Amino acid sequence: MIKYELKIKEQETTTFNMALAALRIVFMGTPEFAVASLDALVKAGCTIVGVITAPDKPAGRGMKLTESAVKKYAVEHGLNVLQPEKLKNATFLEELKSLHADLQIVVAFRMLPESVWKMPSKGTINLHGSLLPQYRGAAPINWAVINGEKETGVTTFKLKQEIDTGDILLQESFPIGDNETAGEVHDRMKEIGAKLLVKTVIGLAGNTLKETSQNSQPATPHTILKHAPKIFTETCKIDWTKTVAEVHNLIRGLSPFPGAFTHLKDKMLKIYRSDKNSDGQTGIDRPAMQTDGKTFLKFACADGYIFVKELQLEGKKKMSIEDFLRGHSFE
Repeated sequence: MIKYELKIKEQETTTFNMALAALRIVFMGTPEFAVASLDALVKAGCTIVGVITAPDKPAGRGMKLTESAVKKYAVEHGLNVLQPEKLKNATFLEELKSLHADLQIVVAFRMLPESVWKMPSKGTINLHGSLLPQYRGAAPINWAVINGEKETGVTTFKLKQEIDTGDILLQESFPIGDNETAGEVHDRMKEIGAKLLVKTVIGLAGNTLKETSQNSQPATPHTILKHAPKIFTETCKIDWTKTVAEVHNLIRGLSPFPGAFTHLKDKMLKIYRSDKNSDGQTGIDRPAMQTDGKTFLKFACADGYIFVKELQLEGKKKMSIEDFLRGHSFE
C-alpha cells in the first residue's frame, strides 16, 4: 500500500513538472529587484521564452551604454532578450506574439498597453511590493516606511487596465522593523516576492489558484486606502516642525535613495540613518542644532531631537557621523 501511494505521488509530481515546464513564460522587468524573481523562476524549471527589459542607457561620467540588471542576468543565462523603445511598436508586438507565451510576468517594469497584457492565454501577472489594495503606485516600499507601517508584504495579481487594481492571486506579509530602512525592506522583499511568484506560477500551471477581487477584500482598521505615488524632490525635504517619529520615518523611508535632506551652512545635507529622542513635549523653544563636534549631531523637531547616524554633505561621500565630525568643524 505504501509503495502504491508513493508511485501515485511520483506520477503526480512528474505530471506537475511537465505542466510547469510546458508553460511558456515571457518575463518583463528591469532593476535588480526583478532579477531575484527571474532567477527563482529559472531555478524552478520554468520555460522562459523571452525577457523584455529597458533599452541600454548611457550612464556614468563617460556616458557609456549600460545594460539593465535584468538584461545582464538574461544574457548570462542564454535567455532571449527584447528591448523595445515603445511597447506599442508594431514590430515589437509581432516579435512578442511570435513567442507564443501562455503567461507574462511583470516585476518592476513600466505600464503595459492593453495589446500587450491581454496577449497570453493565461493573461499577465504582476508582483507588487505591498499588500494590495493598500499602497498602489510607484513607490510602495518607501511610503510604507515613511508612514510608519509595522507590516508590509507582496502581492501577485492579474493585470487589468487600471494600475494595481487587478484580481489578487496570492499575498504574503512580513514585519517592518522600527529602524529598518526602505533599502533593507527592499532587499528582504525581493527574496520573499520571488518565492511567492514561483508559488503563483505553480498554482496557475496546476489550475489551483482562485482569483480574488480587490473590491472584496475584508474591511480592517486600515480600510482607508493609502497610496504610493512617485517620490519627488519636495517629498525628500525634511520638515523639522514635525514630530521626531515622522522625521525618523521619512529619513529611513528615503534611504538609501533618493535620501531625505536638509541644509547645513548653505549646503545640502542628506541623512540616511538616525536615532530618535522624543521627550513628548511640544511648543518648547529648542536649539535648532547641537553637536559636541566629536560624537553627535542632532536637530530639533516638534517633540525632541533627531540624532544623525549616517549622512552625506553636498560634494562629499556618504559617511558615519563619527567620520563626518572628525573632518568637519562648526563655528
